[in-house]
Amino acid sequence: MSAGAYGFSMSSNYNSRPRAVEVLVENNSFKTIRKRESYKDLIKLEEKRLV
Repeated sequence: MSAGAYGFSMSSNYNSRPRAVEVLVENNSFKTIRKRESYKDLIKLEEKRLV
């Protein structure tokens, strides 16, 4: 019932890779609890630094 070391807590944006969606699964249902990052999400902090 766990992803172990490959869970979201170990994810990063190394090499400009967006992090995956995080999904909670319980019995026969699932719910997205963190959306997949887009490229725009990755660069928004950099854009603020340039201003």
